[in-house]
Order: sequence, then C-alpha cells, then structure tokens
Amino acid sequence: MAVYLIDVNLPYYFSLWNTVDYIHQKDINDEWTDEQIWVYAQQNNLTIITKDADFSNKIMLRQPPPKVIHIRLGNMKMKVFHETLIGVWQDVTALNQEYKLINVFTDRIEAFN
Repeated sequence: MAVYLIDVNLPYYFSLWNTVDYIHQKDINDEWTDEQIWVYAQQNNLTIITKDADFSNKIMLRQPPPKVIHIRLGNMKMKVFHETLIGVWQDVTALNQEYKLINVFTDRIEAFN
C-alpha cells in the first residue's frame, strides 16, 4: 500500500521510488490541480513528495494529513539528483514519521511540525 504520492513535477522513472510504498501522480491523473492532489493525499493518508513550494506553504497552515517532503535541490543533472536523494533518503523518510514538512536541500535537511 502506498505511503508516498510523488508529484508530477518529479521523475516518473526513478529507482528510489520503484516500490509499492510510492505512487506517482501520473498513475492517478497527471492533470490534477494542486488542490486535487492535496485532497487525494489527505483522503489516502499519503505524504506528498514535490518540488512545488505551494505544498510547503499549505502544510505550514494546516495539520496533516497529508505531510509534505519538499525537494529543494534546484536544477541538476538527473544522475546527481538521484545520487543526492539516495544519500539522504533514509533520513528523510525517518523524519517524515514525526514531522509534517521535510525540506531537502543539497547541504541539509530541515524538519518542521
């Protein structure tokens, strides 16, 4: 059963997210608005993984579900993007258990309740 909903703005083919714990928005409806994504994640108790700051802003004003993991790595080659996330993903998912917002930067991870 899925735990994470990957926003359409993130890679569809990404080995890190190739398990039953992850569902990509493209597999549901890649034309949904942010609000439709939010409601779906809320109804299914999913954490949204995104590069979209709108979700970070929304979670700071609301209580989960859903939770948000905001990937804030900027533009980089896919190989570097993948390597960066693999290096921190275990910490990110551990923090996601306790915090409603996780910001992932190239040099740090921030967690907020």
